[in-house]
Amino acid sequence: MALVDTERAVTNCSDPSTPFSEIIELNVGGQVYVTRHKTLVAVPDSLLWNMFSKKSPKELARDSKGRYFLDRDGFLFRYILDYLRDLNLVLPDFFPEKSRLQREADFFQLRDLAKRLSPRVSKDNSICEEISQSDTEEGAHQCGSSAGMETLRAMSVSGATCSPSLDSRKPGYITIGYRGSYTIGRDIQTDAKFRRVARITVCGKTALAKEVFGDTLNESRDPDRPPERYTSRYYLKYNFLEQAFDKLTEVGFHMVACSSTGTCAYTSNDPNEDKIWTSYTEYVFCRDQ
Repeated sequence: MALVDTERAVTNCSDPSTPFSEIIELNVGGQVYVTRHKTLVAVPDSLLWNMFSKKSPKELARDSKGRYFLDRDGFLFRYILDYLRDLNLVLPDFFPEKSRLQREADFFQLRDLAKRLSPRVSKDNSICEEISQSDTEEGAHQCGSSAGMETLRAMSVSGATCSPSLDSRKPGYITIGYRGSYTIGRDIQTDAKFRRVARITVCGKTALAKEVFGDTLNESRDPDRPPERYTSRYYLKYNFLEQAFDKLTEVGFHMVACSSTGTCAYTSNDPNEDKIWTSYTEYVFCRDQ
């Protein structure tokens, strides 16, 4: 009981000069964050500084549970919050979201952070930064290496995008899996009650998964996986199998195998009651050289 009272006192303790409590709960794109008020106002004239120092709590949007709501990328906000804590930027190796994080920094009006994330231009007008080869799966090359410089000059001249061409696409396998369930009535009934697919999982090499599914790939469960490593923890932000199949087909994959398992159970001990079937299915897609 003493611990609960202490935590409550810390949560409700606030600076008399501000109407906000010391501990702030945020809902950023569905991701919940808990931080201190002084962290959010660490950078003067930033968007969060204006929200939590110039406005009142009643002026800010909230979700159904009373948390302050921001309609931004919830995954990338973790790096925004880390930066606000000590004004230092630390990113994981093989970080592929630098351009998107720069966009978030611009939105939150964190000019110094956006400047650190922006690509540097050398004297010969080539981009000089560490390039993550998430699409070509060749690792990262420093700007000082001759091979990296030649690649960057070619990109600068031709204006090529990060998406690989048809000739440069790497071969590989991607496995799509889903777990579903449905109810079949008694033998005298002909209808079946289907339940929608809850989640579509993606297994394979990280670079291939990102190439195919892009922003629709949920990486929050395995955010720091290097592009040349394999993962089985990704899943899609939608639950339509046909949509996943279309994306795979568009980039040259074709299905080579499929397997499924299922179990049956009754909702009660009465055998006349409806049967619940649960199944797990995997589809294996391949792209040849």
